[in-house]
Amino acid sequence: MTTPLKILGLCGSLRQGSFNQAALRVAQELAPAAGLSIESADIADVPLYNEDVYAQGFPPPVERLREQIRAADGLLFVTPEYNYSIPGVLKNAIDWVSRPPEQPFAGKPAAVMGASPSTLGTARAQYHLRQSLVCLDVHFLNAPEVMIASAHTRFDAQCRLTDEPTREIIGKLLEALAAWTQRLKPA
Repeated sequence: MTTPLKILGLCGSLRQGSFNQAALRVAQELAPAAGLSIESADIADVPLYNEDVYAQGFPPPVERLREQIRAADGLLFVTPEYNYSIPGVLKNAIDWVSRPPEQPFAGKPAAVMGASPSTLGTARAQYHLRQSLVCLDVHFLNAPEVMIASAHTRFDAQCRLTDEPTREIIGKLLEALAAWTQRLKPA
């Protein structure tokens, strides 16, 4: 039996009752079947980026996140869509982690998914996330795309995913992420 690939999940929603937090939990539940283990990063305590603070070194929550990303074989971003883009909390964490020296995003395989009550299911946010990370040399998986539209109809009141086709596409995304991560893994 091989060791599962280590994936770090980064969720752009801090709310406990979030559809995106729920989608990340579903991915964690389905991960072993794809040969993955998914740890969830906590970005709630990452301070607002400030160049003056950075000049004094990385705050402990940022250093912790940088180490988690460095140690991961791949990344799974789970993002809501706020005003046609990614949430500020996620962008802020990316901005902090990307600072030199040795920004840990470089060369990492990644996948993205998201859930929204809208009919587009985070399509614009996912596009912006990809744009934000291309300059950091993150290698996104192109397909399958998981944009959970009308999320309020796919999750129950306890934020459990009740829609089987959505569960299946998340499983396919994880299988593809496992293959992509193996393909890009350094020898």
